[in-house]
Amino acid sequence: MYKNLIKGFVYLCLPINANFIRKFIAMNKKVGKILVVDDNEDILFALKLLLKPHVELVHTTGNPSDIPELVKKGDYDVILLDMNFTKDAISGQEGFYWLEKILEIDPSSIVVFITAYGDAEKAVKAIKAGATDFILKPWQNEKLIATIASTVKLKQSQSEAQSLKERQKEISNVLDKPFHEFIGNSKAMLDVFATIQKVAKTDANVLILGENGTGKELVARALHRNSARLEEVFISVDLGSIAETLFESELFGHEKGAFTDAKKDKPGRFEIASGGTLFLDEIGNLSLPLQSKLLTVIERREVTRVGANKPKHIDVRLICATNNDIHQMVSESSFRQDLLYRINTVEIHLPPLRERYGDIPLLANHFIGIYSKKYRKEIKGLSAEALKKLNQYHWPGNVRELQHAIERAIIMCDANVLQPDDFLFAPPKSSKVIETELNTYNLDEIEKTVIDKVLKQFQGNITQAANELGITRTSLYRRMEKYDL
Repeated sequence: MYKNLIKGFVYLCLPINANFIRKFIAMNKKVGKILVVDDNEDILFALKLLLKPHVELVHTTGNPSDIPELVKKGDYDVILLDMNFTKDAISGQEGFYWLEKILEIDPSSIVVFITAYGDAEKAVKAIKAGATDFILKPWQNEKLIATIASTVKLKQSQSEAQSLKERQKEISNVLDKPFHEFIGNSKAMLDVFATIQKVAKTDANVLILGENGTGKELVARALHRNSARLEEVFISVDLGSIAETLFESELFGHEKGAFTDAKKDKPGRFEIASGGTLFLDEIGNLSLPLQSKLLTVIERREVTRVGANKPKHIDVRLICATNNDIHQMVSESSFRQDLLYRINTVEIHLPPLRERYGDIPLLANHFIGIYSKKYRKEIKGLSAEALKKLNQYHWPGNVRELQHAIERAIIMCDANVLQPDDFLFAPPKSSKVIETELNTYNLDEIEKTVIDKVLKQFQGNITQAANELGITRTSLYRRMEKYDL
């Protein structure tokens, strides 16, 4: 009787909607490897017949004892698992037993229970035990295929995220090697080291402040290396390089078809970094609408991919950095105060190199060691005159500029000791006053005239003009709008 019911179900009853299948095949042609475990041969036959046209592989077995070996070797995207294998059994305990065994072998396994004896309580228990979904016999063909399609997508998304994590860990390890620790014994840097030691072992959100080239990412990596999340991934994101239209997709991820170029599911940086550390550099460059979206994710500790309905829980240690005067930005209402409170449980201020006079010889010798080896040159060090030249320079590009200066000097030098002539520095920026003919003492008019002259001096370069005026880019934009410049 039951066999006839199954066969009739497969061949005659509940036919699959043709449009649905055509759409499914077009979008998911031969995707996924499926393992079906059921003691009923008719069930195995029916599922294999139903799924074979739509997936890469359907592997069936009626013996649950085969599960350990198959899971170890098979690399299945989805496992369809019966809940009862003993005659007349309806408790589902056998299914829970084998679910536990599967997850012991591979915790990332996607398991969908399939049973003729289901209820809401059992479904809830199955999900809590680690199952992804729950299907009742007799099934609806469309629903079953849709379930398989969604679980295959979930598995592939998890695999992609894990692959990205592993690649990022490899990259992080490589990047960490040249700068295993900070170089410096100035009081300013010793204070930074002490703060890192105190904060690293916590999950407190950290805000790193400092000029370009002072080593903000190195601080972030040091915090990660000395944290409980050491074995997890470190993800670095330059927010200044992400277009506003791509912000949500890059940070929160997207589903296939969410927009024109969304050819496949893509996990965002928050999702990839879950379990590890997420470093958001140049957070001061975010517009107010994007700040609001970021704040929501931080507060809720969950992200929703673009095009998705269900949020995903994330567990990240958040480290942010900026070279902007972020507290001034708050006072100017260009940065949200509530977001600042969220990201700066602890602030770390990195001093510019010009305030680390005693560290220049240490840093220089450190970089000489690295680049002498890289370019296969026997450079013994700096002459006294060369060191004097380095100490007298103002280093607007900070440690990064010193690093590049040493690298260039080693490439170009012919001797085994670096000399003053091996270093070519731009002359210090003059402190000349912009000559402005004042026809009025109105402060607005004076400000407008000065801004206009500075913009012309730097040929419209907003960043350079803002630096010259000693204000943020946001403040400059506001004044340009005010004076119609």
